[in-house]
Amino acid sequence: LKGKRIINMLRIKLLLTFLVLLILTACGGAATPSAPVADTDVLNLPQTVNVETVASIQDRDDVILIDVREQSEYDAGHIPGITLVPMSEIQNRLDEIPTDKEVIVTCRSGNRSGQVTDFLRKNGFDNVHNMQGGIVAWEQAGYPVEQ
Repeated sequence: LKGKRIINMLRIKLLLTFLVLLILTACGGAATPSAPVADTDVLNLPQTVNVETVASIQDRDDVILIDVREQSEYDAGHIPGITLVPMSEIQNRLDEIPTDKEVIVTCRSGNRSGQVTDFLRKNGFDNVHNMQGGIVAWEQAGYPVEQ
């Protein structure tokens, strides 16, 4: 009976050790950005794009990034080179949104930019895409932010 208890205790300790190592391994890696994909087909982007895709195409002449957060949020930190058009101003600034480029819309978490993307699509823009996760996901992926 005592031998079985010792064996069971050893099994439990071994299992706990394994679980701790598994958790440490899974949580220990730092987030690193994916390498840019030079041949991304911007004309066939899905309605929602991830930050890796945006990072790989943001410097192209046929792509524009629009931040729909408010000025104070933008001032606290934004993607380099992005254009600020707050959500509250979109309706009055439709003429500033190009139709000859792919437009990536972003915000803090992807909620407001998703709403703006839907609004623009309902108003005839078929070249707009929501950046999933917003600036939060951008920063978590390790991409640069400027103030």
